[in-house]
Amino acid sequence: MDSTERGRAAEETVQVWLVERTYSDDEQNLIILTYATPDGTRDYRKERALTSFTGDHRETTAAVAVSPSNLGTVSDPETRERYATEARRMRDRHDPDDAI
Repeated sequence: MDSTERGRAAEETVQVWLVERTYSDDEQNLIILTYATPDGTRDYRKERALTSFTGDHRETTAAVAVSPSNLGTVSDPETRERYATEARRMRDRHDPDDAI
C-alpha cells in the first residue's frame, strides 16, 4: 500500500477508544468490548470469545480504526458522557496500539 492508499484508508476510518468491557449474561463465554469516539456520540462493539484472550496474539488494544458504517449512535446522554470521559482518558494515557 503506497502513501496515497494509506491516506485514503485513514480517511475512510474513525479511531475509537476502549471504554467498556462486559461479560455476556448467557453461557457463550463472550466478552463484549465497547469502543467509542472521544465525544462519546458513536460506538463500536466487538464480541470476543473468552478463550481468545489467552496468549499474546489477540491483544486488546486501546483503540481501533473502524469504518464509519460500523459505528452505532449513542443516544442516551449519560452513556454518551461516560463514553466521552473514558475515551478521552484512554486517548490521553495510551497510544492506540497499546495492549490493555
